[in-house]
Amino acid sequence: MRLAHWAVNAPFRPLLLAVLTSSFMLPAHAADLINITRDALNNNAALASARAEFSSVEAASDVASGALLPQVNASGNVVHNQQYESQSFARSAGQGAEQSAGTAGVGGSDDRFNTVSLSLEATQALFNEVARQEVNQAERQIDQQVYLLAATEQQLLIDVASAYFDILRAHEVLEARLAQERAIGRQLEQAREQFEVGLIAITEVEEARASFDQSRADRIAAESNLQVAFEVLEQLTGQRYASIDALGDAMPIALPTPSDRNYWVEQAIERNPQVLAQQAGIELSRVGVELARAGRMPTVQAFANYQYADSDRDQVSGYDTSSQVGVSANLPIYTGGSTSARIRQGTFLLESSQYDFESQRRTTIQQVRSLYTQVSNNVDTVEARQQAIVSNRSALEATRAGYEVGTRNIVDVLNAEQNLYNAIANYAEARYDYVVNLLSLRQQAGLLDVEAIEEVNAWLTGDQVNFTLPEGGSPDTYQRAMEIGAPPTPGA
Repeated sequence: MRLAHWAVNAPFRPLLLAVLTSSFMLPAHAADLINITRDALNNNAALASARAEFSSVEAASDVASGALLPQVNASGNVVHNQQYESQSFARSAGQGAEQSAGTAGVGGSDDRFNTVSLSLEATQALFNEVARQEVNQAERQIDQQVYLLAATEQQLLIDVASAYFDILRAHEVLEARLAQERAIGRQLEQAREQFEVGLIAITEVEEARASFDQSRADRIAAESNLQVAFEVLEQLTGQRYASIDALGDAMPIALPTPSDRNYWVEQAIERNPQVLAQQAGIELSRVGVELARAGRMPTVQAFANYQYADSDRDQVSGYDTSSQVGVSANLPIYTGGSTSARIRQGTFLLESSQYDFESQRRTTIQQVRSLYTQVSNNVDTVEARQQAIVSNRSALEATRAGYEVGTRNIVDVLNAEQNLYNAIANYAEARYDYVVNLLSLRQQAGLLDVEAIEEVNAWLTGDQVNFTLPEGGSPDTYQRAMEIGAPPTPGA
């Protein structure tokens, strides 16, 4: 039965059974998306907990099966007994005074002895519908847990990919903000110089200073976002990375393949592990109703027992033995209405699980449709954002030329500068939105696996995005603050 169960649910077993393990805490190192994904699958605490829970559910099946197998019990005791008796006899009619006086005070004896007993009993269930349904329930729990574990693994894959590309997103935005700050800084210096020789008014200098201060604030926020993004990735993997590979400019931007929204919806209904887990929950609840009904069924079991007893009381030697072999049956006649109540309770739970399944199915369909639309829009948005960079760069050059001949003022130049770098940042946002939404679409369709991560990993280049420790404080202090800690030892 266990082999057949594995075959049915094999696609939803742990995604990387053959992944090479890695040590939990390694020095900071450069890595690409697939290596970081492997670190997460090996070291993520939430996934490790889900795997342990799955093993616990599997063990529960063996616990339930034990009730249908032979049961053998042995018991024995050795007892030292100490007994005291006191008795007196009343005088009967016709007895002489002397005889009565001689017998009236009779009574009193101490008795100390030892007893040894041994009992051995074996039973075998012949018919026990409750135990059989409990085994069936445990098997259905395994089915559901397989899908829940697959959902946890797929969620980890999308979390790692999102965290990875959030780092790259934050890095590109930071590069744009740094360039913006430098450009506006140069514009501020030029404005100061022109003001000093009387070519412009002080208001234009103040405009330039305000733009510079805003660009500096944008740059500080971008630095913070980059640092936080690196720390999110560390939390998921238990590893620290000095740098990661960047996303190449030649990344293909295309509609999902196949480009049919109904295909993705159908895949989600058939393969989404959350939907399948809820569907398995219906079968689990249905078995719960049958388990409650089994409380009305008789139980039949075969039994055999052996009894041995020995005592040294009153100097008597020897022992007593007895043995029995037979069949016993038990039929519940009336249980105070608890059996009927359990059946009603299980029926309501079954109804609830059916609504849960329908809710999950509708939610998944809506998410797949939305993500497909977002990915389709991302394709057009990336192209539009890229063209916006070209347009804003041309506008900036034209504005600068107009400023030099006096047809434009410094505010126009500053606005053109900001528009250009905002377009660059927006282009970066659009690219990473496309990648993350594409992977999210595969997740909702139940198609996100390591192979999908490897496909995206091929879009990365050898260029590195480095992580610099924040200013202030020693590296050792930062290392201690960021220490994840060693993994727990099972059974400790």
